[in-house]
Amino acid sequence: MDAQALLSAYDEQVRRNPRAAGGGEIVEREPHITRLIGPQGGWGGVIWSDLAGQDVDAVIQEQIERYRSPGGEWEWKHYSYDRPVDLPERLIAAGFQPDQPEALLAGEIAMLDLDARPPEGVEFVPVTDRSGAEALVGMLDGVFGRGVPGMVDHLLAGIAADPPTTAAVAVLAEGAPVAGGRVEFDPGSDFAGLWGAATVPAWRRRGIFRALVAHRAALAARRGYRYLQVDASSESRPILGRLGFIELATTTPYRYSRGG
Repeated sequence: MDAQALLSAYDEQVRRNPRAAGGGEIVEREPHITRLIGPQGGWGGVIWSDLAGQDVDAVIQEQIERYRSPGGEWEWKHYSYDRPVDLPERLIAAGFQPDQPEALLAGEIAMLDLDARPPEGVEFVPVTDRSGAEALVGMLDGVFGRGVPGMVDHLLAGIAADPPTTAAVAVLAEGAPVAGGRVEFDPGSDFAGLWGAATVPAWRRRGIFRALVAHRAALAARRGYRYLQVDASSESRPILGRLGFIELATTTPYRYSRGG
């Protein structure tokens, strides 16, 4: 697989020219910026930028002003190939706080090693209602140590969309979630995204993560998607690499409080 061609397709389809996923989400495009404005309390952020030759500090301040009114936090999602090269330093100088960097991985579904079965004692259950979404998000928040504002409503809006833009699965043991994650179907692109996968410590190293990847890949394939992409932590990156995912770049969220 040509990594550069894959990255170019991802950049053009997912970052620069995404379609709104519904549920009140808005996509705003300018010549050098693409940003998402989420529903009240939901995620929002700059998802693509190419500021080479621009007044970078002025553009950053324009984004800060644009996000001031919705309230809450937003982020500037920076990729290691974004220009100019000193954009991270300029974001920090403007008041942004960097989060942990992750690896952008992608792979063609048909080429991935997805022969994985869940271990004994668990069942994979689709999330279809608020109680299921709240249970899954509560477990994920506990594993990650923090929550994402509006995630329950985001899941439910994506699940209820026609066609659905999100599918979430909970891995249950004795009726309680011990792992789970979601796949988001990027409208109009060849990419589906794997997000939010986690397993409670007592159930790790039993093959659940691989089975979650395979399960969500199957959902994406049935919807006609060709590629999967994931922002991988240092823990999941080696596993995904063994499954056939290719590392394309490093991505770092720079968070900003809308309160200034």
